[in-house]
Formats: sequence, C-alpha cells, structure tokens
Amino acid sequence: MPPAAPSRVVPGQPANQPVPSQAVPGQPVPNQAVLSQAVLSQGVPNQPQPTLGQRPINQPASGQPTYGQTTFGQPPHGQAAHGQPAYGQTAAQPPSDRPASAVPYSGGAPYQPVSAPANPGPYPEPFRPARASHRHSVLGVLLVVLFLVAGGEGFYVYDLNNRLDTANRHIAADAANESKTDNELQTRIKALEKATAGSLDSTAVATAVLPSVFRVDAGDFTGTAFAVGKAPSGGGTDLLTNYHVVRSIYEKGTRDAALERDGQRFPVKIIQVDTTNDLALLESTENFHRLSTAAAQVEPGSPIVVVGAPLGLAQSVTTGVVSAVRNDFPGEGGKTFIQFDAPINPGNSGGPVVNAQKQVVGIAAEKAQDAEGIGLAIPISVACHSFTVC
Repeated sequence: MPPAAPSRVVPGQPANQPVPSQAVPGQPVPNQAVLSQAVLSQGVPNQPQPTLGQRPINQPASGQPTYGQTTFGQPPHGQAAHGQPAYGQTAAQPPSDRPASAVPYSGGAPYQPVSAPANPGPYPEPFRPARASHRHSVLGVLLVVLFLVAGGEGFYVYDLNNRLDTANRHIAADAANESKTDNELQTRIKALEKATAGSLDSTAVATAVLPSVFRVDAGDFTGTAFAVGKAPSGGGTDLLTNYHVVRSIYEKGTRDAALERDGQRFPVKIIQVDTTNDLALLESTENFHRLSTAAAQVEPGSPIVVVGAPLGLAQSVTTGVVSAVRNDFPGEGGKTFIQFDAPINPGNSGGPVVNAQKQVVGIAAEKAQDAEGIGLAIPISVACHSFTVC
C-alpha cells in the first residue's frame, strides 16, 4: 500500500488542527502545533496532540510570554530570566529550515531570534546586608541596658554612702557617750576614793607591808628598818631607819649590822647617814620586797598603819590617824613632823608609817614623854631628798 501523501502545510496554520476562530486575550495559542507541523513536514509520523487544559513541557504557563517575548521587571526566584528557559527545561527553538514568519502569532510579540547564554541556569540569591534599622534597634537596646545598669550601680553606691554616713554618725555618737560615761566613772571613782580614804583596811595594808619590814640588831640597841625605793645599781636592796638606832656602832666606826625576821638573820651595811634629820641608809645583798612612797604630803585625819618591833617584838602592827602635820614641836628647831595617835614604843623607831593606799608617808621617830597617843614621824619626802633612793 503506497504511503500517504503528506498534507500540505499552510503558513501560519498548524496541520490537521482547526484554527481557533477567536484568540482569547491573555492566553497564548499553544505552539505545539507548529512543532507537529514541522515534524510532519520531515516525514515523522504524526504525534498525538495535547488536549485542552494540558500544557507541553516546553510551553509556558497561562499568562506567561511565549518564547521570544520580553517582560519588564525581575523574574521571580526560580523562574528563568527574559528569553531563557526555566531550570531543567529546554528552550524551544524554531526549525532551522523554517523562516521566522512561519511561527504563528498568538497575541504576543513576533518571534525574534535570541542567543542563549553560555552557561544558562538560575541566578543565585543576591546578598542582602542587614538593615540599618535593625542595627539601630540593637544599639538602642544595648544603650537602654547600659543606662539601667549604670543607674542601678549609682543607686547602690548612693545607698552605701548613706549607710556609711549613718554608721559613722552612730559611731561618733557612741564614742561621745562612751567618753561621757568614762568621765562620769572617773568622777565617781575619785569621789569613792575620797569617801573611803577614812576607811582603812588595816589587814590588807599590813599584809602588803610586813614582808618589807625587819628588826634591826645594832649592838646594844634594836629598832626597825624597811626596804624602799628602787634597786641599787649593784643589786641588793636599800633600807631606811633612824640614825639613833645605829648611832652607837656607827660612832665606833663599825658599819656592820644585822636584820632579823621570822627567825632569819641577814647582814647589812651602813652606807650613809643624815644626823641632822636623824636618818640612816642601810644596804643588803638580798633582794627584798620594796615599799612605794607617797608623792604628796599626808593630810590630817588620814588613817595610817604603823609597823615595827616595839621592845624587840618584831612584826607588830598598830593603827591610827594623822593628828597634824606641824613644824612647831618644842625642842625640834622648826623641823616638820607628822603627828599621829597610833601607839608606839621603844623599838618602833625607824618603822614605816603607811597610808590606806599602802604607801609610806613617814618614818616613826619618837613619842612624847609622859603622854599617850602623841607619836612623831619624819616625812618620807625628807628621806627621799637626803638619800635619793625613792
């Protein structure tokens, strides 16, 4: 059977397909017919034609320009640029043996040959820097945070300063109150001392004084001596007594005497004498407990304790008060004496007269004959001036 003769190709119309009676605006006429006609003209069997509502793979979507048409504006992301096929599609090229006038007009621009780019493909997403407004927002937030932090720290420092000032004021007030309280206490102590000056704790005074008092053995005579003052440069202990206690041996050229207490005997030497004031300074190589001396003159009415060895009876204690401080005692040539009423007897000479503060105020020297309660003592200041041992 002879082959069928090819149908005649009419320019501008596809073969075996009726020409649409009316073009719909905005919808291009499918150009698949052109390709079919071109294929039929080369002797390729006719291919089934697409039905309405379907679109060939190389045919643009409804509302899109056909091959060779130009649109304005940036194509959407993923869509081919002007005149370029979409990614993965092949651009429909008109047959090389067919003029451009054979392409049917479907309402767009006539076909124009366009050269394809060397490396067709989708355009990369353009770099879009961060907007200045976003940076400004971040900067604004940071400034607000910094302002809040600085404000909080400033308030905290201000609060600390206020607390410190308050604490300093409280400390100053407390210090003033303490100073006032201390002054009040000192005033009360002085008042109590003055009030209790007439109250003598004879037991406490005797306990403190007795270890420093000794009986003196000076040949045919005995008396009393007591340790006083600071330690000598060569060591040992200085002791005071009356000159008339050691006069008998001193005038004979003897400088050696002895101290006795609690059955013990200690040798001493006569170092210096003051015959005018009836005083003598003794020195022992032993280290005895020393009594302190009063800096001020004793006042009348002050209680006293007298310690000595009357009639050789060592460690005897009597008490009384200062009757007067006078320099008009008959037969003494204007010398100053402390008059007291504590009982004394021969052997008390050279013993200490001690006040309530356990300080030596005088040295018992003699008593009035044919009278009771009138004893005389040399002020301790005279002895300290004569021998510089206090």
